[in-house]
Amino acid sequence: MIHRFLPYLIAFITGSIGVFAFSPFNYWGIAYISMLGLLYVAKNPHKKTALRASFLWGVSFFSIATSWLHVSIHQFGGSPLWLSYFLVFVLACYLSLFPLLFTYLVQRFKVVSPVIFGTIWTFSEFLRGWLFTGFPWLLFGYTQIDTPFAGIAPIFGVTGLTFFVVWLSAVIFNAISAITQQPQKIKFALFNILLGISVTGVVSFAKTNYATSLENKAITITLAQGNIEQSLKWDPDYLQSTLQIYANLIRPNLAKSDLIILPESALPALEESIQPFFDELNQASQHSKTDIMIGTVHRDESSGKLFNSIALVDGNYSSTTAQRYNKHHLVPFGEYVPLENLLRPLGSVFNLPMSAFQSGDNIQPNLISKDRHFMGAICYEIIESSQLQANLKDDTDFILTISNDAWFGDSYGPWQHFQMARMRALELAKPVIRATNTGITAFIDAQGKVIRQAPQFVQTTLTEKIAPTIGKTPYAVFGNKPLYALLVLFVLLRVIGSFIQKRIVSRLNHG
Repeated sequence: MIHRFLPYLIAFITGSIGVFAFSPFNYWGIAYISMLGLLYVAKNPHKKTALRASFLWGVSFFSIATSWLHVSIHQFGGSPLWLSYFLVFVLACYLSLFPLLFTYLVQRFKVVSPVIFGTIWTFSEFLRGWLFTGFPWLLFGYTQIDTPFAGIAPIFGVTGLTFFVVWLSAVIFNAISAITQQPQKIKFALFNILLGISVTGVVSFAKTNYATSLENKAITITLAQGNIEQSLKWDPDYLQSTLQIYANLIRPNLAKSDLIILPESALPALEESIQPFFDELNQASQHSKTDIMIGTVHRDESSGKLFNSIALVDGNYSSTTAQRYNKHHLVPFGEYVPLENLLRPLGSVFNLPMSAFQSGDNIQPNLISKDRHFMGAICYEIIESSQLQANLKDDTDFILTISNDAWFGDSYGPWQHFQMARMRALELAKPVIRATNTGITAFIDAQGKVIRQAPQFVQTTLTEKIAPTIGKTPYAVFGNKPLYALLVLFVLLRVIGSFIQKRIVSRLNHG
């Protein structure tokens, strides 16, 4: 009886602990333990058991690792607590279809090769990040940013790091299986272990610094963290208090900083409806020679479309001609409602504040302040590595990301988000400047290391003199193309090898 339920127990435990590999816990070795559990159930000799247990692994992993989503659904969407957790569970069930697909393909093709395990997982994760606008959250590669293996990211990105985690886990899994169940395959397992040790050693020590810091172009930047509670943020009666809070944070830094940056939708009203405040900021910018970048809600005058935007106030500001970046990758239900005519009447959970935004262009110019070029990314977009790679220009100096993670309270969601922002710096070898409402506000260097960060849930400013970098990583130039080409090559070699093996066996049987 125990043996019958063992795969499900292992799936539940190893799926549940996966969250501890990510920030803020950062026990990165658990990523390998969690993946070993999935490989164990995926290779179960009984196909139905393998599929059911893999789905359970996914539900356990995603339910716990994304449980922070219930905060926005319950506290700010107005849904009952039970419904908020139920909706998180429904999302986890959907996301679990991808580990289920992984196991189905492993069973269908009787996979034993570590590189094929990694290839199939990469394919399933690609689908997860693409279908229905995608949810590329909780890739195991993110857990490796502070490990000796982080050097993979500038070459193959977080996708390559995720492949590495699965590949190395599969090498370990095959070795354990050979020792405990198939002694005749020990030689093959030893070969894979030696290969794993060799590759791991090369990856660990062959670190290359792709970026050169341009200290002569360093500028002083101040990040304003308003720490405005989400329950108050969109309250019209609190608007004047919000404006005063940010005015008080901006004022002491005028003429001292080259640039002051406010977080996503820092001023919770249509930009065009609070023009007197912007006019005051514009005059202050003109007199102090300090530019101000502000997360705003902007309605385009010609099209009438509403955008989640970053606007530059530089002494020459006007709402119609200002430099701005409009968010491209919107969050379903949070910023727009799919099938809104059908869903909006169903309840308040589909009517969160400002859930009627339109998408900006996929490729947009950098924002330019003080002759420095800033590539914009608002909130969720910082997790879209391909979008940032496509928007990186030859003269881009910094990655600028603004966010409002107050939606998720003091959960670990904002820490997972911050970890992904750090990965973008490492992939593209560009410093990341991150301004948020409640935290985590920080400056991140071109190796993904935190230079300085502000404490969460404190009304404060964070100032740093930070230099841009010159130089491009292989990932910045080619994106995921080299990795995908390698994976296709692995599959082709495996297919050719299997074909040759079958021909040899056939000839021996007939010879």
